Amino acid sequence: MVTDKATRLGDLGSAILKPFNQTEARAALAALKEMAADQSAIAEVLAQDGPLKSFLVAAFSLSPFLKEIAHLHPQLLNAALSAPLEEQLEAAVERARTAWRSEDGSSVPSEAAVMASLRKAKREVAFLLALADLGKLFSPRETTAWLSRLADAAVAAAIDHLLLASHLAGRLTLDDPEQPSTGSGLIVIGMGKLGSGELNYSSDIDIVVFFDPDAGILADPMEASEFYGRMMRRLVRILQERTGDGYVFRTDLRLRPDPGSTPLAVSVEAGLIYYEGRGQNWERAAYIKARPMAGDLAAGEVFLRQLVPFVFRKYLDYAAIADIHSIKRQIHAHKGHGAIAVKGHDVKLGRGGIREIEFFVQTQQLIAGGRMPSLRIRQTEEALRALAEAHWIKPKIAEELIDAYWFLRDTEHRIQMVRDEQLHRLPETEAELKRIAYLAGFDDTAGFAARLETVLRTVEQRYAELFEQEAKLSHGDGNLVFTGQNDDPETLKTLAALGFERPADMSRVIRTWHNGRYRATQSVEARERLTAVMPDLLTAFGRSKRADEALLRFDGFLKALPAGIQLFSLLGNNPGLLSLLVTIMSAAPRLADIIAARPHVFDGMLDPGLMAELPTKPYLGERLSGFLGGARHYEETLDRLRIFAAEQRFLIGIRLLTGAIDGGQAGRAFADLADLMISEAFAAVLAEVAQTNGHFPGGRVAVMGMGKLGSHELTAGSDVDLILLYDHSAEALESDGPKPLDAGRYFTRLTQRLIAALSAPMAEGVIFEVDMRLRPSGNKGPVATRINAFRKYQQEEAWTWEHMALTRARMICGDDSLIEEAQEVIAGVLAAPRDQERIATDVAKMRKLIETEKPPRDIWDLKLIPGGLIDLEFLAQYLRLVAPVGTEAASPAGTRTADALASLGRDRLDPNDVDACLKALALFTDLSQMIRLCIDGPFDPKDVPAGLTEFLCRVADCPDLKSLESEVRRLSKAVRKVFDKTLRPAS
Repeated sequence: MVTDKATRLGDLGSAILKPFNQTEARAALAALKEMAADQSAIAEVLAQDGPLKSFLVAAFSLSPFLKEIAHLHPQLLNAALSAPLEEQLEAAVERARTAWRSEDGSSVPSEAAVMASLRKAKREVAFLLALADLGKLFSPRETTAWLSRLADAAVAAAIDHLLLASHLAGRLTLDDPEQPSTGSGLIVIGMGKLGSGELNYSSDIDIVVFFDPDAGILADPMEASEFYGRMMRRLVRILQERTGDGYVFRTDLRLRPDPGSTPLAVSVEAGLIYYEGRGQNWERAAYIKARPMAGDLAAGEVFLRQLVPFVFRKYLDYAAIADIHSIKRQIHAHKGHGAIAVKGHDVKLGRGGIREIEFFVQTQQLIAGGRMPSLRIRQTEEALRALAEAHWIKPKIAEELIDAYWFLRDTEHRIQMVRDEQLHRLPETEAELKRIAYLAGFDDTAGFAARLETVLRTVEQRYAELFEQEAKLSHGDGNLVFTGQNDDPETLKTLAALGFERPADMSRVIRTWHNGRYRATQSVEARERLTAVMPDLLTAFGRSKRADEALLRFDGFLKALPAGIQLFSLLGNNPGLLSLLVTIMSAAPRLADIIAARPHVFDGMLDPGLMAELPTKPYLGERLSGFLGGARHYEETLDRLRIFAAEQRFLIGIRLLTGAIDGGQAGRAFADLADLMISEAFAAVLAEVAQTNGHFPGGRVAVMGMGKLGSHELTAGSDVDLILLYDHSAEALESDGPKPLDAGRYFTRLTQRLIAALSAPMAEGVIFEVDMRLRPSGNKGPVATRINAFRKYQQEEAWTWEHMALTRARMICGDDSLIEEAQEVIAGVLAAPRDQERIATDVAKMRKLIETEKPPRDIWDLKLIPGGLIDLEFLAQYLRLVAPVGTEAASPAGTRTADALASLGRDRLDPNDVDACLKALALFTDLSQMIRLCIDGPFDPKDVPAGLTEFLCRVADCPDLKSLESEVRRLSKAVRKVFDKTLRPAS
């Protein structure tokens, strides 16, 4: 700071401060007299009852900090009274700047010596500035400028010392040890009030440090990050560690890119990549004031020039308003519009405070600075004048805010001068408020309060005019702000009120999204759209009972999502989709895990016609045909089948979850999807095997579906039961390919390839798990069965349970003539006359065996409970086996359990029993489908998501889980009664 002023404390024209009280005044005077014993300038002042003596007594009575400094270092006060203040400040700043050099230039001072020199310079500057400021000899602007100069000097000296010390230790090589920082590539950027030259009296300093690993001063550039990280820890120690000489500046490095995951010093390239791809609006605002202030200043200027497109965009950036305002709300809950209370008010962060003026300026600089370079100004006052000159704001508003800004800065300094504490809040008590009022030059607290209220209201009004959309930017019940590095206390309260049990943990997770650490949130536009939808998203999560779990599942989804703009836009404009997504995260962990692992399955939810279209076989087939159209080879075909299967299983589940289809429809849709997948995979396998092993002369192959696949009752987690049937020419000995195989090995190879194609775990998952235990002879038999062996086995060797399984058999795909032949075998076996009593006994024994060896876990084990799904399936299969020839039982196609009970039970059961069974089957099917869709493993009411419990109650039309349990018990007892009456007549 170049100045021709020669300001002296003796220039005070009148007593401008009132002492705190007479007791403190007498104590201050006594202290001054003690100092005067060996300090002539002090003695001379005390010898006269002039304004300077009154000023010193009042200042020391009001500021214990200043009185303590003067008492411990009376020479500082003596010097202050003897020479112009500017000369002394200039000398102190210069001593700080050269602290890294020895006085004679012949040696290098130790780190302890550098620390001591910097602290002495800080103490002198702080003392002189306080007296000049309190005496109105310096304006607040001059005070902040001198403090900023001292910070520049202290940081620069510390950096030079660290570089030189490393040079002398052989850890790096400087271009010029006489100018350590020049050409070093080590850049120290001053941020915030340090960057704009407007430091507080007791301010900490915000700096960001970058380095160029290719600057040539390190032997191994790969070690730069670790090396400079250690150096920055030493820098912080030099500046802020408290010693017997005090401290220099508390130092904050958290404004660097992504401070939660980056070292204290960041490479230039990494910094530029971060700001280009993930920089946030609050960081843009921060860089308006950024200034190279230590280290390699030339490199710092180049770095900031490269950031200009990030900070100042070419278009008018109104989107920044909402985000910048969210920063304000993070700092202070801008709620309520009652009277502004002076006592306890935060003049920096509170309503109408300093931060509102700064954000008023910075927001408009962000909006228009890209088009108007004249607005790219660091200092607040100059920026306000520039806005007025550019006709961006009215001159009157600029002057109002300039006056308010310096009054509030002046008040802030008075708060901090009392005890050198980094405070911004006015005292709560009348006595301490009087201290501040007197330090500010007012005669009483009433006058000070009136002036402060006027200023705060003016600022609040101007700020509110800029942010007219505040109501839209706030959550209705409190703050929801996740900008910056620290938790907003009001936001934590809001999260807790919404239903989150660990609000601090959830806040950290959400800040990860806003920090752009995921691909889905790396772009500015994606983060802005996420911010817009956040209140609705978190409110919906909060309603899900287990909000923390739901949010963490959503976090896993976001982490895997390749991009987020489309999703966040759709969520913002489609409440139904938002509700559905939250439903998945809160009620269906299994689905949430699926979309977290394979987010592409979520793409289908973006189809606006999803819920309107039932997933019928023609519907699925049409989409599959288009999806497979571009497949060029076998592996690509299988990969596309895996993708399609995962997506469509997911979408069928979504329809079930939302009530668009019921459990029965879901079972048919899952089975239709399986049919299509098996058919396409089978065709691909046939072609692939043919390339290597050729075709088998006269060979025919067909695939039979059994179990729930055969009866169209698959669930979301079901595997598929398959039997592969084949036949070939009796004269043929081997296949006709380059690597011929005999019949047994050929059709075994074909079956094994089909199983692998369907169930081998690949990057895109599996198509379906395959179970072939229902083939003739079970696991001990060959995996592929010739049709004549299948016929002989079913007619002569099969047990009752195998014929029961055959009631659900259904041909899926393959050679038409073999399919027809297999259907004739099935029809013939099912139409054969049977001993009804023996069949009933066999079925009852089998059910008893299952009940003994695999009892149900609890009432929610809907398959195994007495009167559950197995009872209903066995009952339907029994009716099918004993039905007279010529009834629907002879049909070769797999029959659904409900259809068999409805069509066959009317002739052999009481109609009321049939109705009870059908009602139980519908409920148990709906519940089972929902449970298998939403969770892996058993249903335990104590552990499952509350959202799932609510869905089950909705499906059953029951008010609560207890009522649902009662209904399950009632219906299962009714089914068991029918089962026993039908299959255990003797008992």
